[in-house]
Amino acid sequence: MEKYLYIALFAPLVSSLFSALFTATPKKTFTGIVASLLIFSAFASSTVLLMYILNGGEPVHVEMMTWMATGDLYIPFGFVVDQISVTMMMVVTLVSTVVHIYSIGYMDHDKGFNRFFSYLSAFVFSMMILVMSDNYAGLFIGWEGVGLCSWLLIGFWFHKESATWAANEAFIMNRIADLGMLVGIFLIYWNTGTLQYEGSFEAFAHLDTETLSWIGIFLFIGAMGKSAQFPLHTWLADAMEGPTPVSALIHAATMVTAGVYLVVRSNELYSLIPHVGLFIASLGAFVALFAASMALVNRDMKRVIAYSTLSQLGYMFAAAGLGAYWVALFHLMAHAFFKALLFLGAGNVMHAMDSELDPFKMGGLKKVMKWTYIMMTLASVALAGIFPLAGFFSKDTILEAAFAEHHFIIYSVLLFTAGLTAFYSFRLTALIFEGEERYKLFGIHPHEAYKFMLVGMSPLLILAIIAGAFRTTFFEMVEELLSAVEYHIHSEVTLWIMTIGTQAFVVLAIIFAYKKYNNSRISVPDGTSKMENSFAYKLLINQYYIPYAYDKYLVAPYRELSDIFWTHIDMKIVDASVDGIAGIVYGTGEKTRTMQSGNLSTMLTWMVAGTLGMLSLAVVFGLAVRYSGEILAILSGLGV
Repeated sequence: MEKYLYIALFAPLVSSLFSALFTATPKKTFTGIVASLLIFSAFASSTVLLMYILNGGEPVHVEMMTWMATGDLYIPFGFVVDQISVTMMMVVTLVSTVVHIYSIGYMDHDKGFNRFFSYLSAFVFSMMILVMSDNYAGLFIGWEGVGLCSWLLIGFWFHKESATWAANEAFIMNRIADLGMLVGIFLIYWNTGTLQYEGSFEAFAHLDTETLSWIGIFLFIGAMGKSAQFPLHTWLADAMEGPTPVSALIHAATMVTAGVYLVVRSNELYSLIPHVGLFIASLGAFVALFAASMALVNRDMKRVIAYSTLSQLGYMFAAAGLGAYWVALFHLMAHAFFKALLFLGAGNVMHAMDSELDPFKMGGLKKVMKWTYIMMTLASVALAGIFPLAGFFSKDTILEAAFAEHHFIIYSVLLFTAGLTAFYSFRLTALIFEGEERYKLFGIHPHEAYKFMLVGMSPLLILAIIAGAFRTTFFEMVEELLSAVEYHIHSEVTLWIMTIGTQAFVVLAIIFAYKKYNNSRISVPDGTSKMENSFAYKLLINQYYIPYAYDKYLVAPYRELSDIFWTHIDMKIVDASVDGIAGIVYGTGEKTRTMQSGNLSTMLTWMVAGTLGMLSLAVVFGLAVRYSGEILAILSGLGV
């Protein structure tokens, strides 16, 4: 099985390097084709490894080489394929394969076509390192690689100021959080003497609760940044400045779920500190509601889906914080399928609408984009958690876990959020595909996406429909590693009331959304309506004024402080010192350049002077050595 591990790990690297060979040349379609085939080979290898694990095979563990060995510190380049990592490998490679194929059509007319595939494959390689490493150091290497590649992909259209700003925001905010994660990793080594998962997990059982709590908190700070949890969430929506395939890959299935993976992978740690877990669950529930509320009024199609991603990440953290690690991982997997499908469908709509993102300027697109309409509608149904699609089984299990653990406030918040999710999902669907054809007012002539793009999206559609059927199989696979627990409501009556009530609540939210936005009265908002001028609307559309607060109270003072340091310290002290030294050297050179005048008599004069000077120094040093004892005695007598 080791050869399949190496293929899954290194095929994306080969894909990136191959595409990089053509970055300075015009678009070459075969670059995208070869890159897609290599990513598919990683998916095929991951599938083989999954079947091996499902059939009861032992985890595959390899150590390629020693990376660092000094004193007691030993860090190998080691990789493991077990129940957790193989799940992530399947999700990453499957979504990546679909995104690569889709990008051949989406980036068809982009001058950076070849460069895009190089960046995209490099991102997949970094993600595979992250999920396959058998130690925290390797995970951190992949973690930072993902951060770097996301910076390149978000800022791919660097000629746009908004894209470069968004890329820098994502990069900086993640680096702030990564500092916390790095402290957590240092604490693990300091207290356990190892960074290997297996060794550190065994050592955790012998550490005191306070130490474990600090380790868990600092690791979670890293997860907060990567998974855009409050208050480090603002970068996620702004990252929509990147190409839509980037949004589908990074912000649906891979990068933003890395934080959830970290908590699930460290389940042995968080199981020992349930109070930290409860904080994680509470924050997750808050973020779920917080993000869903902002999606209710947003007028940017991709941002609505991004807020939806943030909300669903809240669900995952709520599950993980409650100790339902397998449920969090299952929702991560199911969510990746229908959310990536939503993003790619949004990409189709963008192409059709000449990059327009305001759903109020669309309407009636189902007439010309039938297949995109079907795919996005079914993905929205799955996101809303309607039976029997994938979202129902994963979200319903999270709600059951919260109820079974008697965390009724968390349960209530997540239940209410489910209704909001259904509302904003079908608000978006209704505005884009239903009602009058408002796009005609703007002279836009939409068209369906390339057939091969639609075919490439079809695996995500199928899995968004049927993934829930694999819940039992998934549970049995991860049961041993995650100490999985089946969450059941003991009262059948209560269970049925909960299930039917949740479904009814969600369906009513969908009906309300369609009734409100599927009609001829919908027009492009111009800021004059009563709703647009209400306090609640302004609060939500401005993201609770958090970006404004960050800019005014953090960015602006930091910028002013930077200006002070620049003008008063850097220029007047640092630069002045460097310039002064340079001036002294230059002046000395000016004074001594006559030594190299080429005049024989002048040069002989300097030579004689130098010789006499060296002889004088020799005499002085010789006398000092000869009479060193006497000199020291005299100095001692003088009290020196």
